[in-house]
Amino acid sequence: MEYRSLPSVDRLLNSVSAKPLLETYGRPLTLQAIRESLDLTRSSIQEGKNSVSEDEILERANGLLRDWTAPSLVPVINATGVILHTNLGRAPLSNAARQAMNEASYAYSNLEYQLIKGSRGKREMHSEELLCQLTGAEAAMVVNNNAAAVLLVLTGLAKRKSVLISRSQLIEIGGGFRIPDVMKQSGAKLLEVGTTNRTHLRDFEEALDDRTALIMQAHHSNFRIIGFTTEPSLEELVKIGNEHNIPVVHDLGSGSLFDTIDFGLGHEPTIQESLAAGVSVVTFSGDKLLGGPQAGILIGKKTFIDKLRKHPLARAIRPDKLCLAALAATLRHYLLDEAIDEIPIWKMIAAGENELKKRASNWAQDIGFGDVVQGKSTVGGGSLPEETLTTWLLSLSVKSPNAFAKKLRSWKVPIISRVEDDRVKLDPRTVLPEQETDLLDAVRSLIEK
Repeated sequence: MEYRSLPSVDRLLNSVSAKPLLETYGRPLTLQAIRESLDLTRSSIQEGKNSVSEDEILERANGLLRDWTAPSLVPVINATGVILHTNLGRAPLSNAARQAMNEASYAYSNLEYQLIKGSRGKREMHSEELLCQLTGAEAAMVVNNNAAAVLLVLTGLAKRKSVLISRSQLIEIGGGFRIPDVMKQSGAKLLEVGTTNRTHLRDFEEALDDRTALIMQAHHSNFRIIGFTTEPSLEELVKIGNEHNIPVVHDLGSGSLFDTIDFGLGHEPTIQESLAAGVSVVTFSGDKLLGGPQAGILIGKKTFIDKLRKHPLARAIRPDKLCLAALAATLRHYLLDEAIDEIPIWKMIAAGENELKKRASNWAQDIGFGDVVQGKSTVGGGSLPEETLTTWLLSLSVKSPNAFAKKLRSWKVPIISRVEDDRVKLDPRTVLPEQETDLLDAVRSLIEK
């Protein structure tokens, strides 16, 4: 009898209460939600529960529709103090980069069109000149990420030939990206030289033969070897490469144009240093220490870049117009000497202790709760392992820190905190100024409950 009392799909679909659902979500999706809601109701009856009203069935359908159509990729507030947080999208873009993406997306654009000549152009024109002007490289190109850049180099310059690399540089970074696996996919033959902790120049010299196509150096990125260790410098590798007419490739990873020592951090190899060493091709990311969108950037000698540009794989991994628009805007910040003031990650790195302490103190005063304590921020994103920046945190002593952190993550604008010493801690270094109000409203509301 309970089953017989259930309304039909048509009755529910044609009811007055279903009209708002049809107007918002359309007939096909609403129909699917009603059917699924009825199925769930039948399952409940089978489990011995009482039948529900028509309005309750439609309300359940409404909930399904909301869940199905809600975006899964949403903005969050990063209060962890990890500046390049890979899981949170790495580098937030500057206002100019966001505006450039918006302008490139809302209408047609001259992506591959030369306005002066009125003829077809190449998408490289939007970034190559800027990259060359900033770095002094002979040529440059952009692909969709640095893994793709490395794959293109190995495929285009070393397929079915040998690539020499130090055993200490067979790295794996986040997401399972492994240099040996990329080499295998490219068709290049990996030839490890040296040992885990010590590789000498003679190891490379002894490994050279007629099948050697490249000498490669990969930046360690997210780990550091200490103790009894040595590796040849880039300059030394370039010297033997030149002697044997073999190009040297440097997978730089993070790709900084600034010397991180100037910001109280250890030294991170810069793009300029790689080029000055004389390498043939340098690869690095656009969304790490460059502070732009996800991209893989290749710069170096024109002979090699031009060869890679013509390779069939280059089209498969090329960037879209939104990436190029944001990258060009980011590069212009460097060209105009305003990167530290305009690029969010460099503003975060450059933030002083007094500024951070003042922000944390203002937070505590605003919500009337919590202590201001000293802590550490990290750069993250596979850059500067073990290096930290002194910061000041809002420390919240709550009954259940993990439960409180979960509630923060479930807020209308999700807030990602860290739990340390049985406390919830919020680092102002990585909270954008325009996000402060949402953060404080959330903390205040949760504390008052």
